[in-house]
Amino acid sequence: MAAIDPVTAGAVLLATAATDAVYVMFTSAVVARKRVPAATWSSVWYLLSSYAVISYTENWVYVAFAAVGSWLGAFASITFLHRPPGGPPVGAAPE
Repeated sequence: MAAIDPVTAGAVLLATAATDAVYVMFTSAVVARKRVPAATWSSVWYLLSSYAVISYTENWVYVAFAAVGSWLGAFASITFLHRPPGGPPVGAAPE
């Protein structure tokens, strides 16, 4: 097994955290039936996830960093992007 590069591990963690945060935004836009925001968040989602996949496919250990980043991204996005009940979903463009 190759040595773990801390920079790559950190980048994978950040990329997957951002990916999950963007996924929450994408899902919210889909629920709100906003086509352009949903399509935009979807494209950003794939750009971020492709970096993580390309980075950790050479060493399976990076999958652990991806999993931690994914958890952090989902947790942070729900925590910090939460709207009060009755408000528009996060990621939805204003009407």
